[in-house]
Amino acid sequence: MFIRAALMMALVGLAAPTIAVETGEVAPPWIGMDYAGDAVEFPAVIDGKPTVVVFWATWCSYCKAFMPYLEGIQRDYGEQKINVLVINAMERGAGDPAAYVEKLDFPLIAVADGDSIADAYGIRFIPGLLIVDGQGDLAWQRASTELPAGKTVAELWDQQVREQLDKLL
Repeated sequence: MFIRAALMMALVGLAAPTIAVETGEVAPPWIGMDYAGDAVEFPAVIDGKPTVVVFWATWCSYCKAFMPYLEGIQRDYGEQKINVLVINAMERGAGDPAAYVEKLDFPLIAVADGDSIADAYGIRFIPGLLIVDGQGDLAWQRASTELPAGKTVAELWDQQVREQLDKLL
């Protein structure tokens, strides 16, 4: 009976949710694949630059609203100063992530099938939006919002990301 109880407790422990990374902590390392099948290794991929990280999915209306603003952030700060890293996660088969990324047409690093990466960061909702500083520490992550998907929330996140990048640069 004791062995059975111990086994059940161990299984429950394995099923427990991942603890989220907190601001100021080192972001978990990972290796993912881009849409060409090449390895993307974090933190090496950030190359010492602040990096805006977006966990997204094709079905996410919030993600679709924010992507044009993300393009503006990349354009305004420049790929010499920052990275944009988009990680497809929680995809439900509703769309074609590779085609979506190709249509974005601005400098970014795109990772496919990032569910395990999202788990390592404690991402439970899409979009996961955060900034990792040039040393690989989590510098900022968005708070939850009651705002509906669309221009208002996208503008809010745009402003917040820019404020954080200005602090880091």
